[in-house]
Amino acid sequence: MTHVERTDIEQGLRDLGVAAGDSVEAHASLSAFGHVNGGAPTVVEALTCVVGEDGLVVMSAYRVGPPVPLTDAERARGLTWKVPILPEDHDEKSGMGAIADEFRRRPDTALGTGVHRTCAWGNDAPRHTRGYRRLLAQDGWALLLGVGIDRCSSMHEAEQAVDIPPSIARLTTPPDDILRDYPERRWAVGYGDTPRDAWRVVWDEAVAAGLVRTRLIGDATCHLFRARAVVDIYEEHLRVDPYGLFGVEPTAE
Repeated sequence: MTHVERTDIEQGLRDLGVAAGDSVEAHASLSAFGHVNGGAPTVVEALTCVVGEDGLVVMSAYRVGPPVPLTDAERARGLTWKVPILPEDHDEKSGMGAIADEFRRRPDTALGTGVHRTCAWGNDAPRHTRGYRRLLAQDGWALLLGVGIDRCSSMHEAEQAVDIPPSIARLTTPPDDILRDYPERRWAVGYGDTPRDAWRVVWDEAVAAGLVRTRLIGDATCHLFRARAVVDIYEEHLRVDPYGLFGVEPTAE
């Protein structure tokens, strides 16, 4: 296992292209680095040091707990994952990971409200606690530290701009009996799937277009890209050919 120091992370971020004054949406896995001396605080301190007080770091602080293992019966009903909804004022381990939890708990981090809240540190931080729309508007960066595009929350902004056709949405929308047994005030659940992984299609296109910078920091494969550029690819697919993107046969809606 690789041993990683704060200076390794700082240099790795700079080599990747993160600079002082940058606005960054960050998603990270602590275990992906190897052994980080000092743990999650070391990663947070390295990231805030590199962007500086004139920069901005935004992370998801969703009020969900770690995934709960599914039973065979739940899988048979079509569930793909389930996580408990946590109280607004919780201070326990969440499903966002150790780095996001450490960042959320910092006294100088601004924290939003609601299940899908974000938290932010740095320049104009309080205005970035309700999602990623403002960061996209200022052409901020997305930083994936040891995680994939499936963790990039700003991608959901494309789904807010363009509705996914009902015949596609139904494939992953829990039926009434699931919603009854897993009420949204207590649970968030995944259901079903689509033939193609749409976000992976978008990711592969972004990489092929040269929009993504990649390097190792410790054992973690890390990526940096303009969030708006990749979200725009997704949004364009949703507007032009959502059925092809998800691998679904077109139907009359």
